[in-house]
Amino acid sequence: MKHVVIGSRGSDLALWQAHFVKSELEKLGCTVELNIIKTQGDAIQHLSFDKLEGKGFFTKEIEDALLSKQVDLAVHSHKDLETTPPTGLKIACVSERANPADILLIRKESVDANQKWSLKCDAIIGTSSARRKSQVLKYRPDTTINDLRGNVPTRIDKLRQGNYDAILLAKAGVDRLELDLSEFVEIVLDPTEFVPAPAQGVLGLQIRNEDDELNTILQKINFQAVKKRIDLERKVLNLLDGGCQLPLGVYCDEAHNLYVSYANGLEGECTQLHYHVEKFEGMAEKVIADLIK
Repeated sequence: MKHVVIGSRGSDLALWQAHFVKSELEKLGCTVELNIIKTQGDAIQHLSFDKLEGKGFFTKEIEDALLSKQVDLAVHSHKDLETTPPTGLKIACVSERANPADILLIRKESVDANQKWSLKCDAIIGTSSARRKSQVLKYRPDTTINDLRGNVPTRIDKLRQGNYDAILLAKAGVDRLELDLSEFVEIVLDPTEFVPAPAQGVLGLQIRNEDDELNTILQKINFQAVKKRIDLERKVLNLLDGGCQLPLGVYCDEAHNLYVSYANGLEGECTQLHYHVEKFEGMAEKVIADLIK
């Protein structure tokens, strides 16, 4: 019987993800324990992501623990991972994709059904994501965007306190936490228009390259069709040499329609492209060529 130590952040959402994988592994006959690891992204809450040094804010310390064999398996939100893995590590398995959309959570007094997304004019929106900022400014240039950090319940609490008229969150995270949002109005943004982060809604299970036994076990819960699509999404990100602070959205749906949103810098105009992918090979390079014309 294989014993697996999972490394995870300590946020409610990270723990949900880790317990989900723990349950899946236990069904396969493994014994599993969790090791909670604090990351730079957890420790520094007062800066937006574009002010933090480097990339891998929510992953580096966990990856270090993997390499030093303190843990055997890291469970990540796939979208938080750098596109070039650290030497010695690989993503062995990806989960089924939860709803990839973003949601706009609006205070009821800030609703205006006549406006796009039912959000009143000149509203204050909370997000620290460059991708979300660039697309909000494309569709609702009247709004003001203020930084918003913290885990999902903390962000919602800041909305509750009246610091913002609305905030942006990933629907997958909200769904996984089964939060009661009845005091707000929840608008699910169409992912073909408001394009999600590459691999949004997917979990990435990371192991050491040489751990063949665990790799074999993980193939039993690996979603290959999902991996094919998110590999394309993440290759576009990789070719732009971006981390999670790049103003880039890439989403490939089950019918192989590909949606891209990109702004050259936070003040740049937001360009959106749409393709039907006949052939995955070379597709990311085509997207990059179209974006940098």
